[in-house]
Amino acid sequence: MTIHLQHELEGLKQRILSLASTVEETVQKGVRSLVEGDIALAEEVVAGDETIDALEVDLEEECLKILALHQPVAADLRFIIVVLKINNDLERIADLAVNVAERTRGLAEVGRIPAPFDIASMGRKVEVMLEKSLDALVRLDRETALQVCALDDEVDAQHKLTYTLVKTQIRQHAERLDALVQYLSVSRHLERIADLATNIAEDVLYMIEGEIVRHTV
Repeated sequence: MTIHLQHELEGLKQRILSLASTVEETVQKGVRSLVEGDIALAEEVVAGDETIDALEVDLEEECLKILALHQPVAADLRFIIVVLKINNDLERIADLAVNVAERTRGLAEVGRIPAPFDIASMGRKVEVMLEKSLDALVRLDRETALQVCALDDEVDAQHKLTYTLVKTQIRQHAERLDALVQYLSVSRHLERIADLATNIAEDVLYMIEGEIVRHTV
């Protein structure tokens, strides 16, 4: 590997980690806005989405430039492919965090009611998954990546339980339908963030092992 390519790849790593940090903070703020009913914080999350979109596009263009100029192979090529995929997943995670923040506004409009599930607990579990997936990326840590994949089952189970709880409450309190649908949407968005964090962990495993592990872990 040439010194120039090594420098370019290191820059790529720093940029994906910077984007990851921004997205991680966005998820935390989105969940907190909902738990606390903080409209101003929700608006901050929504307003920040354009910045993340721009960072995602810039990073993709940088990856394509490196591919075109250096034509990397083997481990270097795997790294760039993984950065491209994680870049896209991070942008989608940010979009979902925005959706959660928008539910804060939605609940304010239809009338806030007690949440039918523990949003803070589910949100924290999703945040831990994202933290671990990014930690696995930084340290190329196989065990941490596998932990993320295992946690995804727990979030899936929690979302399934939420669906049952919301369905029961709708039957018992039809007048709360609009608010309950907002909460069900939140659960779905958090479950999707967990799925994308799992994608990142699986991509890290691909970077480490050179084998696609999707659907096998």
